[in-house]
Amino acid sequence: MEALNSIVGAINGVVWGPLMLVLILGVGFFLQVGLKFMPILRIGTGFKLLFAGREGQGDGQISPFNALMTSLSATIGTGNIAGVATAVFLGGPGALFWMWMTALVGMATKYAEAVCAVKYRETDELGNFVGGPMYYIKNGLGTKWAWLGVAFALFGGIAAFGIGNGVQANGVAQVLDENFGVNTSITGIVLMALTAAVILGGITRIGAVAGKLVPVMAIAYIVAGLLVLLLNIGSIGAAIADVFAYAFTPWAAKGGAAGAAVWLAIRFGVARGVFSNEAGLGSAPIAHAAAETKGPVNQGLIAMLGTFIDTIIVCSITGLAIISSGALDASVELFNQDPELGVSGAALTRLAFETTLPNVGGHLITIALSIFAFTTILGWSFYGEKCVEFLFGVKSLIPYRVLWIVAIYFGATADLGVVWDIADTLNAMMAIPNLIALALLSPIVFKLTKEFFASGGQSEEPGGSPAE
Repeated sequence: MEALNSIVGAINGVVWGPLMLVLILGVGFFLQVGLKFMPILRIGTGFKLLFAGREGQGDGQISPFNALMTSLSATIGTGNIAGVATAVFLGGPGALFWMWMTALVGMATKYAEAVCAVKYRETDELGNFVGGPMYYIKNGLGTKWAWLGVAFALFGGIAAFGIGNGVQANGVAQVLDENFGVNTSITGIVLMALTAAVILGGITRIGAVAGKLVPVMAIAYIVAGLLVLLLNIGSIGAAIADVFAYAFTPWAAKGGAAGAAVWLAIRFGVARGVFSNEAGLGSAPIAHAAAETKGPVNQGLIAMLGTFIDTIIVCSITGLAIISSGALDASVELFNQDPELGVSGAALTRLAFETTLPNVGGHLITIALSIFAFTTILGWSFYGEKCVEFLFGVKSLIPYRVLWIVAIYFGATADLGVVWDIADTLNAMMAIPNLIALALLSPIVFKLTKEFFASGGQSEEPGGSPAE
């Protein structure tokens, strides 16, 4: 295990090195500038289209609203509770600032992903719309780039079992075991049954469940988080000041858990930000490609809201709750006394809520984490199977779903200490082909966007082409 940790750590140091951070932030910033900051300026338009998109218009399997909810079901998960806590514990409060920066440029990335997904989507042998990076690489960049689409699908099909299955199932099993004494095997079996009941029905059933469950769970968590912030209102100003201050100065001056230099704030902020909102990862456009939408830009405007909701709203609430409640300082102080005593991850978020809302807050986090993780398992099952379908055809769908369901049990019951690092690595491996494709296809994105707004939103043509 020590050897595996060393290998994964070495790979992580490369794939999440300066080049990757420049690539993620650089492509996002390039797209944001090329779009003249439209994703930020048109947030209101996006929400207007979202509420109008409860009923689909055009070709596709699910409504634009349910496409976003499916995307959010995969992004609002352990990253929002455990990932944010890990980032601020290891990188300091400044990590939250870099999560914000990742989200602001990521809105443009997510917008471009959805535009390309709808523009270049296909119909498969079953008559379902399929899309995502592998398809917009294939149909948008041509045969000479086909290897890049294959690379994305390969990384995505494997990564799904880490970020979308093992990490999520393990998070639920551990938190229920620690707080309610539920045996991890029982949790694994229940999760398997619940997941099977949904994913065997395909994207239509996943979208329907996500469309009902995601809004309820997100609103409930946001309300609880805002209550924590309200009760710590006197510390909010200092917490925000720390976020900005330690984004550019070493947190080690305050006795950081890892002697947190500015580099660690950036590294953990960007990595956990991408893990949470998945902007640039290439996963969300797979869901948006199935939307019954008027056209690419319409769905892009809705898709970009996923990053805003996930990071600017939900992750901010988690991070500020941890800092303002004093839970971060308390955990770091314990860590400096004895590294075994400091808590991070979901335990740190739970400490923040429990400190502010005794006897209630901890249970809220347990329930929220369980529901968030379950919906993430649903969303990522669809992402993974579409990657596998691209590689092996529709005949692979049922075997993949069965394997996905079985893997949940092993994720719930195994020791996954190194899985977070593996998930980070696979995130990067997915992001590289996708970001290259978005940069190369950016002229198409800019052109479609300009035409859409020049015509008052009337020039859209639904994307999609028959399978070859």
